[in-house]
Amino acid sequence: MGSNGHLTIQTALNTVKQSPSTVDPETQNYLDARVREIWGRIQAQPETYVLTKDEFAVFNLYRKRFANPDADKAVRRFWDHYRGDPRDVGLN
Repeated sequence: MGSNGHLTIQTALNTVKQSPSTVDPETQNYLDARVREIWGRIQAQPETYVLTKDEFAVFNLYRKRFANPDADKAVRRFWDHYRGDPRDVGLN
C-alpha cells in the first residue's frame, strides 16, 4: 500500500482476500491495530457493544485470537442486529 495514509479497512481486507499468504507488513500492522481497537471496544462494553459491518469483517478475520464468551456474544449481537445481506460481510 505504501505510506500514503489511504489504507482503509476495506482496502486492507481486499488485500488479504486477494493474497492471504503475502500480506505486506503495513497492511498487517493496520489490521492488527484495528482488531486491537475493536477488542478494546468489546471489552469496554462486553454486554452491549454492537460491531459495525467493517468491524465485524476485521474481527472475524482474527476470530481465533479471541476464543472467549465476550467474543462469542459480540459476534452473536452483530448477527442479531445486522440487516444486510450476509454475503456482504467478511472475506467471502
